[in-house]
Amino acid sequence: MSRAALVTGGGTGIGAAIARRLRADGYDVCITGRRREPLDAIAAETGALAIQADTGDPADAERAVAAAKEAFGRLDVLVCNAGIGLGGTVEEQSPEGWDAVLRTNLTGAFLASRAAMLELVRAKGSVVTISSDSGLRAAPRSAAYCTAKAGLIMLTQCIALDYGPLGVRANCVCPGWVRTPMADEEMDELAELRGTDREGAYELVASPVPLRRPGNPEEIAAAVAWLASDEAGFTTGAVIAIDGGNTVVDPSATVFG
Repeated sequence: MSRAALVTGGGTGIGAAIARRLRADGYDVCITGRRREPLDAIAAETGALAIQADTGDPADAERAVAAAKEAFGRLDVLVCNAGIGLGGTVEEQSPEGWDAVLRTNLTGAFLASRAAMLELVRAKGSVVTISSDSGLRAAPRSAAYCTAKAGLIMLTQCIALDYGPLGVRANCVCPGWVRTPMADEEMDELAELRGTDREGAYELVASPVPLRRPGNPEEIAAAVAWLASDEAGFTTGAVIAIDGGNTVVDPSATVFG
């Protein structure tokens, strides 16, 4: 019997790459997201089951898990990828914006994990969450985003601790800058500020990174596929930066380089 996976935020960017990779690896895949069109496009391309759902809605989380179980008969892997970015310091960020970022990036992962856990325990499956370098290091004017991504790391480790004795693994991937539609929008904003274009903006943000480039979604998907596989059977509670080496750099020391 094929293994089955549910990928939240699976319609674009990293989530879509994860869906493609897991389908290529032989998984039955269910993808969720709030926008119908990108979900349908990935479903048509890969054969994934597409469920329009808001990851921050408890009823939608339950409905998505139920749909995956009904379609596939099991659930082995949950990938909590859905996320949004909304910049601002604590003064600039509105309470509504703060709630929206935490609801999608952190509470959504809690709700999906809560809804899926019975099936994951049955399958002795795994949870893979997609945090960010911004969950490991502070970024300017990103109070809500960094807080949510840091919380996601701890949520993952709590799941690893609580459910490891039941055979469930939980691991977290922290991407650096990756070429996605959301990152492209941020690069366009940076380009306007710095008088360059999108490619120039990517070069700017990658300039202190050891590999000197942004990542691509397929590189993140490869890490997720490994963590979900039996090859990572003794790996749980791990926080893995897939960021070209970004988090090993001491920015204050680069002036000597």
